[in-house]
Amino acid sequence: MEEEVLDIKGVDVAFFRSNRAKRLNITIKPFTGVRVSVPHSVSFKKAKQATEERIDWIKSHLSKMQKAEDLFTVFNLDTKFQTRTHHLDMKVSDTDTLKSVVRNNKINVSIPKSNKVEDAEVQNEVRKAIERAWRKEAKEYLPKRVEELASKHKFDYKKVAVKNSKTRWGSCSFDNNINLSLHLMRLPNYLVDYVILHELVHTKIKNHSKDFWQLLDIVSGNAKKLDREVKDYRIQIY
Repeated sequence: MEEEVLDIKGVDVAFFRSNRAKRLNITIKPFTGVRVSVPHSVSFKKAKQATEERIDWIKSHLSKMQKAEDLFTVFNLDTKFQTRTHHLDMKVSDTDTLKSVVRNNKINVSIPKSNKVEDAEVQNEVRKAIERAWRKEAKEYLPKRVEELASKHKFDYKKVAVKNSKTRWGSCSFDNNINLSLHLMRLPNYLVDYVILHELVHTKIKNHSKDFWQLLDIVSGNAKKLDREVKDYRIQIY
């Protein structure tokens, strides 16, 4: 991949050539910084000029991103991190390649000596590995739990899909297919049940009307209270 990092008025910006991009696209993400995808129809020179024109917007969003980064865990060799059934094991090794493996209830991350543990590349690799562990756990737990709760409360649904959704905990399609975020595995079981029941109620009532909340209250208990508790968790922060 053709890539170039340039200093734009004090901000490091990574420009990379994208085969998929149809237009210039600027993204700002925690631990990744500013990245500009450049379509083949645009030169890096023009991409730099366009980025310079938006530098005030970029700096504003970088400030917000810094606050978001402060909420994230920064993983290091001493970090004690555990999912439901996996624990994190980070080691510096003689390998030339940063890699991670999830197996035998471990999240193994091998870090080359050429990398610093706090490097964005390493932190992102750790997060990807943790998400693979959550996905494994979610696929083992969530479909079975949906089946149990649907049977208990007499709901019908078609199928369950586990996705890496970072915008919502769950959803129910018009055809009663239920999508659940693998990040539910970070929640206590009673809140996981609440999210599942929320989507199961949508198999009967597609909106958030008074009838919806009444039915959800019946099957889950204090639905409004549970809904507020779920909102205390942020999907993208861990």
